[in-house]
Order: sequence, then structure tokens, then C-alpha cells
Amino acid sequence: MNMNAEFFLRLVVAGILGAVIGLDREYRAKEAGTRTHFLVSLGSALIMIVSQWGFQDVWGKNGVGLDPSRVAAQVVSGIGFIGAGTIMMQKQFVRGLTTAAGLWAVAGIGLAVGGGLYVLGIAATVLTLIGLEVLRFMLRKFRTKSSYIVFLTRDRNDLIKVTNELNSNDYHIVSYSVGSERCGTEEMLRVKMCVRTHEQRDENQLLRFMQQFPDIEVEKLE
Repeated sequence: MNMNAEFFLRLVVAGILGAVIGLDREYRAKEAGTRTHFLVSLGSALIMIVSQWGFQDVWGKNGVGLDPSRVAAQVVSGIGFIGAGTIMMQKQFVRGLTTAAGLWAVAGIGLAVGGGLYVLGIAATVLTLIGLEVLRFMLRKFRTKSSYIVFLTRDRNDLIKVTNELNSNDYHIVSYSVGSERCGTEEMLRVKMCVRTHEQRDENQLLRFMQQFPDIEVEKLE
């Protein structure tokens, strides 16, 4: 096969494999989707090809042995900038770690395919999808998620009741803060609380739980 055709095939395969993983991330409404994963994998493959074949004319020139793998090695460290961009701190929650790890894996897949290791690249894609979806399904009963809730109350005893009920209903209070503000002639307590529970529970369950306290006004739940 002509070398240019071989290089083109590597770019196409790398882009397709990256896009497949990106589709999964986009389906989950994550920060980096199909296009991002496609470009990361394609770019990594291109850099690997350039690293392997772009410096053949200077290899060993003037008695100096050049190491073309140094160019490809920069992908591993450079992908950190893109990965860091997908990690966000929302309130007290860190989100985007799995997406960042997926981009790092996609960069590795692109390097493998760019180096002509098609079987390895395809195998890594399958294993990455297994890690993203199959393990998610298998471990969902053990996984937990965090929710952030803000509510208002006039009586500090209501806060004690809420915390006791949350603990007895398998909600773990990670942190909370209490502030006061005046609403007309009344002084209200504004409570900001971070709670953790099983992933199988949705936020509507927590909202229904809070609605059993008539003197509490839920302002925000996310």
C-alpha cells in the first residue's frame, strides 16, 4: 500500500475510534462530546505519524541520532491542558474527571493507531467503552452522588429535625452552613447543605423528603 494511503487510513481509523467514544460521552451530556474526542484521536494519530516519518531526512545527520518519539511523547503531557478544561468545580462537587480520563485514553488510542497498531487501538476502544458503560451499570448500586440544597426556615429546631431525618434515611450530610437574613419583620435562617446518597435515588426523592417539613421552604436543589 502507498505510504500516503496508509497514513490516511490511520487518520480515518483513529478519528472513527475517537468519535465512537465521544458518542458515548455526548449521550451522557458530558462536557466533551463526539467532535472533541474525534479531534483528539485524529490529532494524536497525526502527531505520531509525523513523529515516526516526518524527520527521516535528518535522522543521524551530522552523526547525531535524533529520537522521533519525543514529539509523540508530548501528546501525553499536552492532553492534560484539554483534560483540565473539562474538570469543573461546582459548589463542593468536582465534575468531569471521567471525561478528562476518557480524553487521555483517546489520545493514547490515537497514538496507537497512528503508529500502525490497529488491533491495539480497537481493543483499547472496546475496553474504554466497557469501562464507561458496562462498569457503570454493574457498579451503580454501590455508587453515590451528591446533591446541593438550599432552604429557608424560621426555627433552628427545624434544622435539627432535618439533619436527624436525613441521617436516619440513609442520606449522608457532607457539609452545611447556616446564615441569617431578614424577610420583612421576620428573621429567616438560610441553610446550604451538601448531602450524599445512592446514585439510584433521584433528586425528586430528596425534594419530596424535604416537603414533609411544612415550615421549610426549599429554595434550590441541584
